[in-house]
Amino acid sequence: MASIYQSIEMLSKEKGIDPQIVLDAVKDAMLAAARKHYRSQEDLIADLDENTGNIQIFSVKQVVEAVEDPLKQMSLSAARKIDQQAEIGAEIREPKPTDTLGRISAQTAKQVILQKVREAERDSVFSEFQGRQGELVNCVVKRLEGQDYVVDIGKTEARLPKKEQSRVESFGIGDRVRCVIKGVERGGKNSGVLVSRGAPELVMRLFEQEVPEIYDNTVAIKACAREPGERTKIAVFSRDRDVDSVGACVGMKGMRVQSIIRELRGEKIDIIEYSEDPLQYVIKALSPAKISRVTIVDSTDKHMEVVVDDLQLSLAIGKRGQNVRLAAKLMGWKIDIKSEEEKRRELESRMGDMVISGAPVSVLLNHGMEEHIMEKLVAADIGTVERVGSMTPEELEAIPGIDEAIVSQIQAAVVSFYGQYDSELSEEAPVNPEEIEAVIDASGPADAEAGEAHATPAAFDNIETGVLEHDLATHALAPVEETDKSEVLDLGRVEGLSAAPSTLSAVVGSAEAAGIAESDTMEKPD
Repeated sequence: MASIYQSIEMLSKEKGIDPQIVLDAVKDAMLAAARKHYRSQEDLIADLDENTGNIQIFSVKQVVEAVEDPLKQMSLSAARKIDQQAEIGAEIREPKPTDTLGRISAQTAKQVILQKVREAERDSVFSEFQGRQGELVNCVVKRLEGQDYVVDIGKTEARLPKKEQSRVESFGIGDRVRCVIKGVERGGKNSGVLVSRGAPELVMRLFEQEVPEIYDNTVAIKACAREPGERTKIAVFSRDRDVDSVGACVGMKGMRVQSIIRELRGEKIDIIEYSEDPLQYVIKALSPAKISRVTIVDSTDKHMEVVVDDLQLSLAIGKRGQNVRLAAKLMGWKIDIKSEEEKRRELESRMGDMVISGAPVSVLLNHGMEEHIMEKLVAADIGTVERVGSMTPEELEAIPGIDEAIVSQIQAAVVSFYGQYDSELSEEAPVNPEEIEAVIDASGPADAEAGEAHATPAAFDNIETGVLEHDLATHALAPVEETDKSEVLDLGRVEGLSAAPSTLSAVVGSAEAAGIAESDTMEKPD
């Protein structure tokens, strides 16, 4: 017992816990053993003797004038035998021998000490690793428990559960692996530190180690989505306009990203550039697929619709929906992907299902129909003005409570309703003969002048040899030598007038001869 204090110091250093915690555990163990040995209801306490290094057990009693409970009280005369300075109301410690404790009591003390030490060790581990979640640690595989690995992370052991492993990885005893701290469980069967090889934080920490620009915060990792062993999408953003965020992560000839891929046993990694605009962000997140257009359905619920070409649909969705699923995780949005053909069919179906409801029958109240009539129409499942207007008087009279007078009122209201649109969409036309004649007189002079203008178009001013002004303006005439009166001019040889008649008799004479010939022709009898 002389070396108990030294043993406590050694145990505290080995377990990495406070020596006072171990000392309190030993005291509690001694008290439990003493109570089990003495089987008494006395108030017992344990204390460390700093001179000898031993732990002593004391029975605590209160000094009173008249003793009522001998186990917890003591008379003044008996108290002064132990302590001459004792007074009424003081507490006296009466030592109990510990060398009489048997094997059973020692075994009880041992169990209490181990339990207290384990609890103290668990609390120490929890306080140390609670703030280190997401940190990258180097581990050594110690053993395999079921489908979980138990790894050594230095001061304590950690558990690598099956759900936090990559499906393409397997390790042997003694293998060195790099994991991230997933969390710390304080109680339960699997209490302790949990590490992970399948968390997105592992990829982020590996990039921080491999890419100096990320380590010094020139390039920031905005988001990461991962399906362990298959594919990872990571979004990066550069705080320096002169630094390419994607290029910095890829490295020269892909050296930086290739080292991370080797650490992850060949897992594919997509590095994309982050954007504050969700429309641009989703185009990059769904790469390598090419997006046709993006529509935000609901910005509050973060829901968008993406339309791609028919040949790009399978690429955008990915194997078993992997590409779109990772993009949705990366962005935090709900993404619906549709092909052009699917979107077209959807629009056609929507247009086919679209039914013009028309104006409700209640609007006829503003056109002279009474409310009780409207209620009868609604009760007969007639809810629109269009439906009422398409019904015959006989069909209206077949409705309960509607007679011929009510039918006339309904028809008048319908006519009044449609009449407001006719007055807006059509202009008022003159109906009286005087109004019609006034309109004709007002437009007469203008129409007459227009008729004269059309009767003598300017295109006929330059008729010389049967060629219109349009032809003269668009074709350059070659110079033609002066011909005799009886000579026939061949217009086919004139440049640019090949479409003109092949021959035309040129009448070259005085104006008087032309006038005489014209008058002679007009005076000939039919």
